[in-house]
Amino acid sequence: MKLSPSLSLPARLAAASLLLLMTSACASPPAPVSAPPSSAAASASADSLWQQIQAASANATCDNSGQCHTIGIGAKACGGPESYLPWSSKQDDGAALKQLVAQHAAALRARDAREAMMSTCSVVSSPGASCQANRCVLNPGKVGNAPEMR
Repeated sequence: MKLSPSLSLPARLAAASLLLLMTSACASPPAPVSAPPSSAAASASADSLWQQIQAASANATCDNSGQCHTIGIGAKACGGPESYLPWSSKQDDGAALKQLVAQHAAALRARDAREAMMSTCSVVSSPGASCQANRCVLNPGKVGNAPEMR
C-alpha cells in the first residue's frame, strides 16, 4: 500500500494503522507459557499440610497453662490467619509445627492468588489457650476455632 502525498495527515495515520493491524494479525502466536500447578494439586498440598499440622498439634498435653500456646493457621485472602489451634510446649518448642503452619499458609495464599479469592478481611484474634484436664485447649467463648477447609 503506497501512501499518496496528497492524502491528509488523518488519512495517512488511518492507513498506517490499518497496515500495522494487518501485519500484526499475520504474526505467529506467542509461545505457550507453562501452566501453573492445577488447583487440585495445590489443594492436595494444602490438605496434606493440614493433616500434618493436626498430627503435630495432637499431643497438646500440659501440666499448667504456661505450657499452652496458640498458633494462627490458614491464610485469609487479604492477610492474617483464618483461625487458631492450641499447642503445648511441654514436649517440644513447636518449631516443626510453626514450619508446617507457614508452609500451609503459603500454599493457601498461592491458591487464593491463582483463583482470585477474596475474604471478609475481618481480623481473627487469638483466643489464647489454657490447660484444662492436662490438655491445652482454646479459651472458651472466643473466636479462633479450627478452620473450615475450603
